[in-house]
Amino acid sequence: MTALSQYERLESTGLWRPPSNPQGEGDGSSAAPASGTHTTPQRREVFVSFGSATLVLSDKNGTALTHWSLPAIDRLNPGKHPALFTPDPNSGETLELEDSDMISAIEKVRRAISRTQPRSGRLRFFLTAAFLLLVLGLAVFWLPGALIRQTARVVPDAKRTEIGKALLANITRVSGAPCSGRYSDKALAQLSARLTMTGTRPQRLLVLPAGVTATQHLPGNIMILNRSLVEDYDDPDVVAGYILAEQLRAQKLDPLQRLLHSVGLIPTVQLLTTGELPKDALERYAETLLTVPATPISDQALLARFEQTGLRSAPYAYALDITGETTLGLIEADPYRTKPEKPVLSDDDWVSLQGICGE
Repeated sequence: MTALSQYERLESTGLWRPPSNPQGEGDGSSAAPASGTHTTPQRREVFVSFGSATLVLSDKNGTALTHWSLPAIDRLNPGKHPALFTPDPNSGETLELEDSDMISAIEKVRRAISRTQPRSGRLRFFLTAAFLLLVLGLAVFWLPGALIRQTARVVPDAKRTEIGKALLANITRVSGAPCSGRYSDKALAQLSARLTMTGTRPQRLLVLPAGVTATQHLPGNIMILNRSLVEDYDDPDVVAGYILAEQLRAQKLDPLQRLLHSVGLIPTVQLLTTGELPKDALERYAETLLTVPATPISDQALLARFEQTGLRSAPYAYALDITGETTLGLIEADPYRTKPEKPVLSDDDWVSLQGICGE
């Protein structure tokens, strides 16, 4: 140690008071004090010098009387003179020094040693800070998602339908009321039944005159469609393809979860605790929903659903890209390209559906 080597030859005298209960007591070198009495050891003059990480106290013959560990030395009277040091405040052992150079040297060496010692307080600080950061991270990143999932899981179907209807009411203020007609409504119900997978409930399909870009899922098993999907194509397989793709999106992310992610934590907590969503939150989400782009679905997932439903994928692929360049996978792997298929709708029903917004 640089600080220690600098003072290896430094010596001075001092007044040493041995500990009140020295380890050597009882070895026959001194008589035990009488019962009920207490004697304070007398101070004696000693020579003080530096050893290897210790302060050496010797008698006038050079015999070492004791070694004090430098890291353990405390000063009992900081800033006062003469200086008073101890290796253990509870032992009664002290060393009084008047030599300013020796005092300064001891203080400097103690500070140098102290800087190299582990700082338990600093370790506790870092451990505490790390724990708080972990808790904060969980609160920010994990808790909201977990709360949203739990809320969506416990909301009953009736409440989901109620939320979906309330959301639809906000959407139709912009898009206009859903298109409807006696024969076209029947065709729309048949289309829903045709595309319902075994073990699931038929969806409520609604055609809107404006607003929605193509398709969107609402809580309560409600799907809204843009009128262009039934008016601009000659083949009902196109609208059927859009519906199947939207079903896959809803399976990937629950429409209610998507809504709660959008409106935030406070409305989610309100729904969980009171069973109601704030009206302004639904209004904001309705505006967002009409402009959000559709989440892409992999060709593999789409083709599997087309095959399960008994539908061609090529008409849907060409509706997405009239050139077929970006949807080539859906065209070439069409599961019913050369096989007979069950029609989506009869010709009469398809004609009725195409006129749903003109009736």
